[in-house]
Amino acid sequence: MFFDGSRYLRVKEYAVRGPDGRLVKVKRMRLTPLTEGTFLYEVKQGDRLDLLAYRFYRSARKWWLICDANPRFMRPQALLTPGELLIIPPDRTG
Repeated sequence: MFFDGSRYLRVKEYAVRGPDGRLVKVKRMRLTPLTEGTFLYEVKQGDRLDLLAYRFYRSARKWWLICDANPRFMRPQALLTPGELLIIPPDRTG
């Protein structure tokens, strides 16, 4: 269900009963780890999280590392306002 390297891959599952009475497997809430940034990056017009992840980590799928390091933004889209400073953390996924 989750791709190799997904931040949810190792999160434990549990079962809940849905409104129709069937058991449904769901993931437990994932805690966002404290992340110390490597450097700051100023967002440019046209930046996208997947492109930034590819630029800094050589993998577009690691966009969530940038999200985790910038918890003051409630939505990933809010990270992409031109002129905003983002913390770019080290790649802790290996």
